[in-house]
Amino acid sequence: MYVLSVILIVIIFIIGANSIKIVRQSEVLIVERLGRFHKVAEPGLNIIIPFFDNVRAMVNMRQQTMDIPPQGVITKDNVTITIDTVVFFQVTDPAKAVYEIDSLHRGIAYLAATTIRDIIGKMELDNTFSSRDNINTQLRQILDEATDKWGCRVDRVEVKDIKPPADIRDAMEKQMNAERTKRAVILQAEGDRQSAITRAEGEKEAAILRAEAERESNIRRAQGIREAKVLEAIGEAEAIIKVAESRSKEIEMVYGAIKNSKPDEKLIEIKALETLQKVSEGSANKIFIPFEATKTLSSLGAVKEVFSTDKISKNQ
Repeated sequence: MYVLSVILIVIIFIIGANSIKIVRQSEVLIVERLGRFHKVAEPGLNIIIPFFDNVRAMVNMRQQTMDIPPQGVITKDNVTITIDTVVFFQVTDPAKAVYEIDSLHRGIAYLAATTIRDIIGKMELDNTFSSRDNINTQLRQILDEATDKWGCRVDRVEVKDIKPPADIRDAMEKQMNAERTKRAVILQAEGDRQSAITRAEGEKEAAILRAEAERESNIRRAQGIREAKVLEAIGEAEAIIKVAESRSKEIEMVYGAIKNSKPDEKLIEIKALETLQKVSEGSANKIFIPFEATKTLSSLGAVKEVFSTDKISKNQ
């Protein structure tokens, strides 16, 4: 009786243990009842019926990464390259991921390999290196559309590495070295040209400054000469004015003396005769005397003789 009780307790314990399923976070269980899909067991404590319910699979609901084996792909220009990619995906419908495809990972890997061949086969070698973003976008779109019926979402696809053949790599390295050399020569030539332009501009500005300095010097020299001539003219004008003033004063003095001496007509006539004599002394001077003035001149000459005789007698 005791043995039967122990066996019954053990059976109950085993049945209880199989009835309780604890599901971890980010995981779900696909539960079948009598061979048909029954439910999806969410994270936490779940009760199932032993012998009727069966756990078909455990599905990871987190975002997963899967490395696609390196693929040998032929480009449009008949160059074989090796491409290594990685796919980031997440299961959105665990039932479809279990029942719609035998192996989700293998399906994604095969689909990615064929899609890569199709995309790279339409591109030339140079474009494959410069169009990684385009390749990634096309791969993600195609894989996401194809895996939607499998209850899976492809978030992104990244091309990790593109390896061309060894001879192509050597040719590319030589081309790169030649391109660097060409850029260095171009930069050197551009530097020399810029230096020559800068030097020419400096010489041009120096010549302009010299010409401006010379022009300014000539202007100042001309202004100095003009000011000197102006000052000289002013000095001459002042000298002429002073001479005229002195002569005016002299005339005023003579006129005053004559006026004070009260000369008679005879004295005036004698002074006029002396003046006429001095005027006629020049070799180029010709004087025309009217006939009516001869009598006056003769009388003046007589008077002059009288005065001369009188002076001589006084001196004796």
